[in-house]
Amino acid sequence: MPVRNNPTWRQLRFGAELRRLRERSGLTSTQAAQLLGMRQAQVSNMETGRLGVSAERVRTLACHYDCSDTALVEAIAAMPGYRSRGWWEEYRKILPAVLLDLAELEHHAVRLRTAVTVHVPGLFQTTEYAREIFRQAVPDLPPPDVEHRVSFRVKRQAVLFRDPPTPQQVILHEAALRMRFGGPAVTRAQLKHLLDMNDRADVTIQVIPFTAGTFAGSGQSIYYAEGPVPQLDTVNLDQSHGPVFLDAEAQLDKYRVTLDRLEAVALSPEESQNFIHDILKDL
Repeated sequence: MPVRNNPTWRQLRFGAELRRLRERSGLTSTQAAQLLGMRQAQVSNMETGRLGVSAERVRTLACHYDCSDTALVEAIAAMPGYRSRGWWEEYRKILPAVLLDLAELEHHAVRLRTAVTVHVPGLFQTTEYAREIFRQAVPDLPPPDVEHRVSFRVKRQAVLFRDPPTPQQVILHEAALRMRFGGPAVTRAQLKHLLDMNDRADVTIQVIPFTAGTFAGSGQSIYYAEGPVPQLDTVNLDQSHGPVFLDAEAQLDKYRVTLDRLEAVALSPEESQNFIHDILKDL
């Protein structure tokens, strides 16, 4: 099997999970290679996402590594050791690879949790709202690049409409609802879209009003993708230079707690619905 030169983030994560299994067993990569009858370079390439691994090989590795967590092993085995040929591949030479990694992450997530303070999260943005955000990028994006990013963002929203849809929890600060990106008309359409989405059984939208005061995680956007088991969860922090993915156990614990605290501070879904209605009336 040829060694790949540019593994995707999901392939890198797949390899990292294999490395974690080995490290928990107390084996070095050299010892693991000897135990498995492989070259050390093969083990290294598997653990860096550069070499594909079959589901059966994952189970064999877990057995040699004395891993008894069946749920974790099966979840890793279900991860594709090869590049997914999803819809996002058509953008591979058009957009930064990290954006394609984000779409692949969403595609495989079993639940998505988002907390934002300044703007509506991407999966819930209208076309005009998204276009206005990309027009404000620094440095300026050429018009064709703006349209590519808008169309990509809209296609990412397919996870909301597939069967079954991916459950979504959105925690919005009041500031994000009052920011008039694109002017009153665009904002009005965006708020109406949020209200429509909040009527769905698989979507929960909660608002943190200004009156809530200080709260955990203020000043940052958090995007939390749940995997089939908690160990395979991923945090995405949206930076100006692009998404940043985190998957260390301590990081996952930190952002789970942060999101739980945000949820506790936010209005209930019903109160949030009424709150958005009130803001819409002011436009």
